[in-house]
Amino acid sequence: MKKKKINLRDLKPDSDNGHSHDDGHNHGKSSSQFNAYIPAVISFTMLIVGIGLDYFDVSFFKDWLRIIWYTIAYLPVGFPVVKEGWESIKKGDVFTEFFLMSIATIGAFIIGEYPEGVAVMLFYAVGELFQNAAVNRAKGNIQALLDVRPKEANVFRNGDYISVSPESVEIGEKIQIRVGEKIPLDGILLSEKASLNTAALTGESKPDIINKKSKVYAGSINLESVIEVEVTSKFEDSSIARILDLVQNATARKSKTELFIRKFARIYTPIVVFLAIGLTFLPYFFVDDYVFRDWLYRALIFLVISCPCALVISIPLGYFGGLGAASKNGILFKGASFLDAMTQINTLVMDKTGTVTKGVFKIKSIKTFDWDEEEFMNYLMAMEKQSTHPIAKAIMEYQKGTNNFEAQDVSEVAGKGLKGIVNGKTVLVGNKALMTLNDIDVPTETESIVESIVLVAIDNQFAGYVVIADELKEDAKETISSLHQVGIKKIMMLSGDKDSITQQVAKELNIEKAKGGLLPEDKLKEVEILKKNPENKVAFIGDGINDAPVLAASNVGIAMGGLGSDVAIETADVIIQTDQPSKVVRAIKISRSTRKVVWQNIILAFGVKVIVLILGAGGLATMWEAVFADVGVALLAILNAVRLQKMKWS
Repeated sequence: MKKKKINLRDLKPDSDNGHSHDDGHNHGKSSSQFNAYIPAVISFTMLIVGIGLDYFDVSFFKDWLRIIWYTIAYLPVGFPVVKEGWESIKKGDVFTEFFLMSIATIGAFIIGEYPEGVAVMLFYAVGELFQNAAVNRAKGNIQALLDVRPKEANVFRNGDYISVSPESVEIGEKIQIRVGEKIPLDGILLSEKASLNTAALTGESKPDIINKKSKVYAGSINLESVIEVEVTSKFEDSSIARILDLVQNATARKSKTELFIRKFARIYTPIVVFLAIGLTFLPYFFVDDYVFRDWLYRALIFLVISCPCALVISIPLGYFGGLGAASKNGILFKGASFLDAMTQINTLVMDKTGTVTKGVFKIKSIKTFDWDEEEFMNYLMAMEKQSTHPIAKAIMEYQKGTNNFEAQDVSEVAGKGLKGIVNGKTVLVGNKALMTLNDIDVPTETESIVESIVLVAIDNQFAGYVVIADELKEDAKETISSLHQVGIKKIMMLSGDKDSITQQVAKELNIEKAKGGLLPEDKLKEVEILKKNPENKVAFIGDGINDAPVLAASNVGIAMGGLGSDVAIETADVIIQTDQPSKVVRAIKISRSTRKVVWQNIILAFGVKVIVLILGAGGLATMWEAVFADVGVALLAILNAVRLQKMKWS
């Protein structure tokens, strides 16, 4: 059975019709959609009129006039199918659905069952129209990604901004983005700040406030004022280009279920054709009152029922719906196979920094001894002002300090800290080794602190300390709780950070097992040990930079914040486009819902077909039941698959 492959590349916005996606209307598209229904409307109208004339036994509606009427009714919906079947036969592919529908309906005409012949082809055509509508609906969520493909860039050249294609802009050039425009290329923000809509990239509707020198990504929409950006990537290397390529190729990675059904259909279809031939002629040798026309009619019913359209249509559509629903939620699966794999995950291993923590140092607490906190911080900030160390940056974010103290004669004590003069006082800033070197007593309470700690002495007296720590993400605790609720039995944290800090974060999040101080190869060994037990289906969540080996080795590799990481895009199987670990839980729920819908469709299609096949072979089913078993079940399966687009996952 051959179906036309759902190809996302066909979704690229049509630039020839002059349509702008921003106006909310596509008149050319609406017109083409209406035109697609015209053949079915003509056939349906003529079929109803013909059935009415038959029912009232109108005298003139006999013989050749009746045949010609139903033939004309058949042609608008039947001719394209017969033509497609003939083209397939010329290419050597005989047993297609087009071939099945053609011989079944032409056979119905041969034995005089004209209304049934037209009805079968009409309902098949309507089924195809509904299928296309369902596919387009499923594509709608991913269409948003394709629509963000920028069309032009305003680049600064020869003293002025000119409009060019994004592909022609070079790294290092300056571009300008006006309000409402899409950022055409990845870059660094040169303006003081920007408010960006990143919904199509991340699934988040809340505007993102970006400050000067921060990264911005192609596809984001500028909301407030004109901004300038320095380009850091060529268009083909931009995040949006890579993501589009991922989405466009996602359907090429078939799930095992999908591959099985397609192989099954190619074997099943010729078997059914030969069974239908047998059903026509073999009863001659076994039945006393054999009537060729009756057994041919049964065989034609058998053929119509046997067409595995419902399976071949609804299963890929089910997975495609899952991929679309995931992308709508800011989750990119690289293919249907990973939707399947995600349903089997029972063990989750996660990195710490950048995964459950923000990866940014913040002041956790300040403790002073005989000093006012604000004055104490002014001395400390004066010393740290010139440093680019992440801890120094965290200290400089202290909001209450006036930051108007000046440090002089600042010198670095290797591996220990800084020494200098602030407002005429000698200030030491660093670790315990620096204090010991200068004979300064440090309170014992500092020894139990596992986070990074900055000790401060002023004029040879211990003045206090500042605890610096990496912040937990807002949804980190909720994520671990939700993972347990969805049946993830084992959760393990592996980090390159100090073991003491790793253990503390794990305890705070209620993660039972954690290991710190690990190199990338150590993480890989831990995952491989877990995988030695065949019952463990392991997913690894990391930032996608240092964790590439583990992402590749796990059953499902999940990268956080994929927009900013080349390695995440290339190595991971699933990309969480925001930095929210809770999206992993949603990815699991979406994959399970998708698999449930797919199996519902398989059971529905097989169940109904088997029942009606038996009835048809026994002469208890007419062509109308055959139509329901084929097109009706296909429509039900499609509607079931479309439900994925309406589902909500909290």
